[in-house]
Amino acid sequence: MSLAGLDLPQPREGVLRRLSDLLVRRQKLLLLLLLVPPLLWLGVVYLGSLAVFLAQSIFSIDEFSGTIVREPTLSTLTELFGPANFDILMRTVVVAAVVTLLCALVGFPIAYYAARYAGPRGKAAFYLAVMMPLWSSYLVKVYGWKLLLAREGAIGWIAGRLGLTSALEAWLALPVVGGPSLSVSYTGMVLTFTYLWLPFMILPVQAALERVPASLIEASGDLGAGPGQTFRTVILPLALPGVVAGAIFTFSLTLGDYIVPQIIGTSALVLGQAVYTLQGTAGNIPLAAAFSLVPILVMGIFLTVAKRTGAFDAL
Repeated sequence: MSLAGLDLPQPREGVLRRLSDLLVRRQKLLLLLLLVPPLLWLGVVYLGSLAVFLAQSIFSIDEFSGTIVREPTLSTLTELFGPANFDILMRTVVVAAVVTLLCALVGFPIAYYAARYAGPRGKAAFYLAVMMPLWSSYLVKVYGWKLLLAREGAIGWIAGRLGLTSALEAWLALPVVGGPSLSVSYTGMVLTFTYLWLPFMILPVQAALERVPASLIEASGDLGAGPGQTFRTVILPLALPGVVAGAIFTFSLTLGDYIVPQIIGTSALVLGQAVYTLQGTAGNIPLAAAFSLVPILVMGIFLTVAKRTGAFDAL
């Protein structure tokens, strides 16, 4: 019998068809094939390189030759609790906590207005205003704030026009938060961090406030609660997961940043600068790895507490 004119499937098409039928019948196999490539990339390239780096913390550095002594020891980890290194850790955690608190205080009223009072056009303008700073260069924003905070910058000029120069000088004369100018002080560093991370606080809080039922607020008023009591007992508890979700971003981003403290701030190191200096200029990889363990442990504790507040539901 002649097979001329018959449309027979090509061998390659037949294999692909059988493979397609197999994947349709076995959904778990399809899911496995989809997940294996990204998981391998994440596990080998990211987690693998991070694990190799953090593993250096169990080694030490030879003080005379400057070479790494690859013998397991706890001396490098215990070195973190020395006065100088422990000050770096505490300084970084305090700065991150202050930035997170300021972001919450500034961001909550903005998010509350957008969620409860703004109309469709107002919300569109709100999202544009919040997201627009994220579209510009990180370094441009940091150097822009350095110019604003300089003694001859816009903030100093405005203080002079308002007659607040003496108040500004008195603030700069304070022992911890002050300095030669705002651009060389913890105050300037905190203000810059607050500006940079504020959108990461506003958006989760706004999303959490959007989910607060208006009927609960009305019921609170019907039961005799005033605006303040309604805010404390109804709105704030329901919006707290959003605040914690925003705090995860602001706290972790501040904890690991080293560019802002290097451009704006005092000569005292923070954690990110210490890691950058130790693994670069100083060449002390074990101590740099030990420092890198700290934000991982701190954020691990933070995320455990945040999970119990339901913060991940607001992300």
